[in-house]
Amino acid sequence: EAFKRLERFFGREVYATMPIEAGGVNSVNPLTVGARCGIPVVDADGMGRAFPELQMTTFHIHGVPCTPMTLVDEKGNVVILDAVNDLWAEKLARVVTVRFGGTAWIALYPMTGKQLKEASIYGSLSLAREIGRSIREARTMKEDPVEAILKVTRGYRLFEGKIVDVERRTVAGFARGEARFEGIGDYKGSELLIQFQNENLVAIRDGELLCSVPDLISVLEMETGLPITTEYLRYGYRAVVIGMPCDEKWRTPEGLKVVGPRYFGYEIDYVPIEERMGSGG
Repeated sequence: EAFKRLERFFGREVYATMPIEAGGVNSVNPLTVGARCGIPVVDADGMGRAFPELQMTTFHIHGVPCTPMTLVDEKGNVVILDAVNDLWAEKLARVVTVRFGGTAWIALYPMTGKQLKEASIYGSLSLAREIGRSIREARTMKEDPVEAILKVTRGYRLFEGKIVDVERRTVAGFARGEARFEGIGDYKGSELLIQFQNENLVAIRDGELLCSVPDLISVLEMETGLPITTEYLRYGYRAVVIGMPCDEKWRTPEGLKVVGPRYFGYEIDYVPIEERMGSGG
């Protein structure tokens, strides 16, 4: 409905769709829309991962506005939003979503094919499929699924441990908090702290920063390699924490201004995970 309402607003037929982020349900919804509307889904997105705010996209840093946009709830209420800039769009859409009960279906960032080529991150859906395939094949072969993920993503194993404390609160429509891990195995005697705002922001081991946004921090089930998202972090879970490099678009001054650690209130400069961890993985 959100998609159709945006199409109706422009009075033009939309000829393709894609996810805004390659993470969670937002990476799957465009596949449903594409199948139902009979249009292609582009193998690209605007984040190469997930971020908590609507302006945190490579579309934004390339000058593509996120409005006009439509928001729809499960009752059929529709809001068409045309904001003066993307920051205002985020603020207003957040208020609407809270009033909708915390969930909204959104169609946004209308753009041309030329804009898509310049502003998007290519291959996001293909990478997600490869990660899923690597997990399935590793489990079939009785191999370590986490190691398989690291090979596909060029990632790093940051920690293995048990969650001993989780603090979570809702602030201005965001789930904010932190999780503490107590090391096991090779990491016994160490502690890891992850702080998050919907998505994981920083990982700190024994006081040393290992990884920060915009690089990716994921918490995985130790046995299966499946992700444990921030809303499902619970005391007692045994998990592996990994870090993965972000797309190069985020490592530009324009990208870091939008999603770097300083945007989230950390008085630190961004250092790529490859430099923090060395080349060993």
